[in-house]
Amino acid sequence: MLKTLESWARDLVADYGYMGIFMISFTESIIQPVPPDPFIAGGSALGLDPVLSALVATVASVLGGFTAHTLGKVLGDRFVRKLVGEKHFTRGEVLFSRYGVLAVIVAGITPVPFKAVCWLAGVFGMPKIQFLVASFVGRLPRFLIVALAGDVLGRSLGL
Repeated sequence: MLKTLESWARDLVADYGYMGIFMISFTESIIQPVPPDPFIAGGSALGLDPVLSALVATVASVLGGFTAHTLGKVLGDRFVRKLVGEKHFTRGEVLFSRYGVLAVIVAGITPVPFKAVCWLAGVFGMPKIQFLVASFVGRLPRFLIVALAGDVLGRSLGL
């Protein structure tokens, strides 16, 4: 299944460019397991503007994260426990009680499952504005670095 999602995502970016990056970034922040990073880098390597690619991915990821936040709030902890698993739920509870906004920023920058943090932010009642700002602050630097690295790689390979 992961291979199918991966080839679907690759085709989406090849066929739809920025809109493909948007769709992958949006859905990854809610539920799907394929990270947008390789597609942001690949799109930049193949000629998409790296800054625009990073901005598109950031906006989409933040909107997807906000969707997950809202679903977490609406569906509640019982559903989210099943979705993210007891281990992630318990860790998330500790994370949010100690770090709040910083937890979202760190999840946005690092390989920590951003979607799980988004769902948990909704369950634990993180204010929407704080969540949106923290998501943007976390995602933009990551996606800019990835897009610029893709651009450098593409140029060095003569793509």
